[in-house]
Amino acid sequence: QVQLVESGGGLVQPGGSLRLSCAASGTGLDINTMGWYRQAPGKQRELVAAITNGGTTTYADSVKGRFTISRDNAKNTVFLQMNSLKPEDTAVYYCNANIRQLWIPARDSWGKGTLVTVSS
Repeated sequence: QVQLVESGGGLVQPGGSLRLSCAASGTGLDINTMGWYRQAPGKQRELVAAITNGGTTTYADSVKGRFTISRDNAKNTVFLQMNSLKPEDTAVYYCNANIRQLWIPARDSWGKGTLVTVSS
């Protein structure tokens, strides 16, 4: 069974920074794209950033130039460095990964989410 565990959320003032981490665990994992989504109160879940196993990145327009996604393939971990945070970045951030496990075809897995609150 695949598990994704996020960490690093919290309360930060506008203009501040946070770094989110997400580690995937399980037997025989082959991880493709990893990414971060977020869901603000009353809004739909949206893609924030994604990174392929080859290192190609994608960002939402709203976070370009402020957020950086990276991954450590040896540790099955993805990171999201968030700088110049704004109140509108407040949301629950979810880790997502497309993972093939042993003989099981690739499918998306989700973490439980970590809350990021940007407020003075």
